[in-house]
Amino acid sequence: MERFGITRQAVNHHMQSLVKEGLVSAQGNTRQRSYGLVTLTSKTLTAPLEGLKEDRFWRQEVVPLLTGLRENVFNIWQHGFTEMVNNAIDHSSGTRVTVTVETTAATTTLWIADDGIGIFRKIQAELGLEDERHAILELAKGKLTTDPQRHTGEGIFFTSRMFDDYRILSGGVFFSHEMGEEEDWILDHDRPREGTTVFMSLRNRSDLTVKQVFDKYSASPKDFGFNRTVVPVRLVKHGAEQLISRSQAKRLLARFERFKVVILDFAGIDEIGQAFADEIFRVYSLQHPEVRIVPANTGPEVKRSIKRAKAGGAVLPSPQ
Repeated sequence: MERFGITRQAVNHHMQSLVKEGLVSAQGNTRQRSYGLVTLTSKTLTAPLEGLKEDRFWRQEVVPLLTGLRENVFNIWQHGFTEMVNNAIDHSSGTRVTVTVETTAATTTLWIADDGIGIFRKIQAELGLEDERHAILELAKGKLTTDPQRHTGEGIFFTSRMFDDYRILSGGVFFSHEMGEEEDWILDHDRPREGTTVFMSLRNRSDLTVKQVFDKYSASPKDFGFNRTVVPVRLVKHGAEQLISRSQAKRLLARFERFKVVILDFAGIDEIGQAFADEIFRVYSLQHPEVRIVPANTGPEVKRSIKRAKAGGAVLPSPQ
């Protein structure tokens, strides 16, 4: 009623029409009635990874299941599907990939699962990282790959930002990125899963385009390279620990020199230690003046620590 400026009776009339068309299901009576989208199509495909061509798999098996989509939405699905299946082919060390396509009148959802080593475990092992969570932090920055001869490391970064909901479950770690949310989420999974499962969901009438996502992370309109990134600082944390040490800062700063602009998103971080701030905003900035580090979503205590670091450690008054 509020969204469209119509009466309750008009809403009920439209909902009943959607139920009759088989697009929406209804449960309960009168004011207790709830509605849900009906799954219109659901199909699972399985293919051996050896010799698999992701473009052919997409064209022959998946495209026939994605009918009636806008061109921009179709292009996002092509990009996301081929990138994720190619990752399974080149990196998973698995034998098979399983793809499930599910559609409703409003959304399309894909699950892509392989039976390989697991994406976070592989990154951790090949790059000598501390744990699987550290692997997610590096993925969030972008430009991370275990095979630089064949990959730029941009696939997951860009793909995760094209979809309304993007998730990876691998080993004992669950990663989630949602469109419009400031924070990425890392959760421990109580039942570790072998291989890697990627979940992607997108509204069928989304206005987003592939070009818009790529343009957002270019340093300037004339710079077509991937030179700008947004890094959620909270991904550095382990559990309830505070961000206070230089070693934590150095873990966050790893590979920043590959970018021209790095936006540090402090959403969910109430305060940081002075050594942590000094390492980022004074020491690193002096050593790498070509990298512009921009803090975002900073509270009063975080702002004070950053200002003090930039001032060379001078004592600043507490915020009022």
